[in-house]
Amino acid sequence: MAESLKKKEGTKDEIYKSLIPQIKSLVEDEEDLIANLSNTVAVLKEAFDFLWVGFYFVKGDDLVLGPFQGPLACTRIRYGKGVCGTAWKEARTLVVPDVEAFPGHIACSSLSRSEIVVPLKKEGVIWGVLDIDSAELNTFDEIDKQHLEHLSSILANLFLSIIL
Repeated sequence: MAESLKKKEGTKDEIYKSLIPQIKSLVEDEEDLIANLSNTVAVLKEAFDFLWVGFYFVKGDDLVLGPFQGPLACTRIRYGKGVCGTAWKEARTLVVPDVEAFPGHIACSSLSRSEIVVPLKKEGVIWGVLDIDSAELNTFDEIDKQHLEHLSSILANLFLSIIL
């Protein structure tokens, strides 16, 4: 198991292409979902210095806080509320260049300026979301969306029996 991160300099695309195989290697031999998601957020936060990186799990009509790194977070988010709840409801990744412009944004941290939320799904069932916040405007783009959706797919495939 890899327990150190090989940081790569370069474009955002190059960094993701270096990180995702490392994350896969880090988590594929460990069966505990929480441990694996904890390491995943650590890698993403360390590599990109995002303000906040974390997972929320679907529990009834709420998203409930899971492993994260960053400032204190909202513990529960209702279905359809805020960026996370909306991404869950619409079953699609949301890239928000300016959270202040997003109707109904939930400000868990006043430092958050932009956000990306990727629904985590397996066989059409959304079991959670990956939420990443930045202290800068316009941090996230199609490159982040593409790579984070790919990472989410890898995680869902590795942990299907735990998730569903």
